[in-house]
Order: sequence, then C-alpha cells, then structure tokens
Amino acid sequence: LRFDEQVRVVVFKSQVKGVFCAGADLKERAKMDDAEVGEFVRKLRNLMDEIAALPVPTIAAIDGYALGGGLELALACDLRVAASSAKMGLIETTRGLLPGAGGTQRLPRCVGIGLAKELIFTGRQIDGEQAASMGLVNHSVPQNSEGDAAYQRALTLAKEILPQAPFAVKMGKMAINKGMEV
Repeated sequence: LRFDEQVRVVVFKSQVKGVFCAGADLKERAKMDDAEVGEFVRKLRNLMDEIAALPVPTIAAIDGYALGGGLELALACDLRVAASSAKMGLIETTRGLLPGAGGTQRLPRCVGIGLAKELIFTGRQIDGEQAASMGLVNHSVPQNSEGDAAYQRALTLAKEILPQAPFAVKMGKMAINKGMEV
C-alpha cells in the first residue's frame, strides 16, 4: 500500500459482525515466555507504526468492539468513525497489562492527557457517542440493520478525500504528523 500510487485512502474494517478488533488473544499470550511476549509486543507496535506511517489517509470503521490492541489499531489510523453502539477501551489494566502497541502515546494526543490517564487507569469501555464527545472518533453514527454503519460513513468520508489533490493530501498528512512531534 505504501508504494501503490493508485491507493488514495485506506479504510480498515472487520469481516466479523459486531467486532472491529478485539485485541490480542490473551490465552495465547499467557502461554508465551517473557522473551516471546516482548517479541510479540514489538511486532505489534511496529505494525501500528507502519499503519500510522502510510502516506495516504487511513480511516478506522469501528462497527463493534475495539478493545485493547483493537483500539490501538484504530488509534494508529488518521481518522476514526464509530457506530454509536460500538464499545471501545484500552482495557489492558483490567488484565494486569499495559497498552503496548502505541495506545499510551496515541490516546493522549487524541483526547488529552487527563482523559487518557482516566481511560487507561480505569480500563473503562465507552460507546461511539461518548468517543465522539471526547474527540476519540471523528464521527459517531447510529448502527444500521446490516451492522456496517461506521463502514458506510467511512466510505463517504473517503469519497470526500478522493477528489482532493493526492500530493497535497499526502503532504498535509506528513506536515501534521511531523508538527505533532515538535
């Protein structure tokens, strides 16, 4: 995707109804030794960084649960659209863990330090409407009977981006991202 000039916007969605991404398989992780866990988390963090570094806009279409690493995936995207019924949270502290794939850096940039700390410290799950009110998602939409309302809104958003000058959009993304680092 990074090198395909035909790609102008990437929309992340799930094929599983009611789940955007439920995060890591904690039963699988429990069977890993410390070295394996470290490698697993490093690879996951690298994947999220690669998604964030894509040169084109990325949109997460959250039509269900986005928990732990699932929310970290959404946070790695430039834009987020959620169904009002979606459930999101960095719930790792409820399992004795820490968000390890960039959530502790990306969530505060999105919602502010105090709110990010509250959400991470409590492991609280929020719905799409709450996420929109705190700036975690760009749009919250009522879920439809097909279960893909966020995806449909994400496609509409992508169609608003497509007519814009590709180079200007890419440079705008880069300037915003670099500007956040200074």
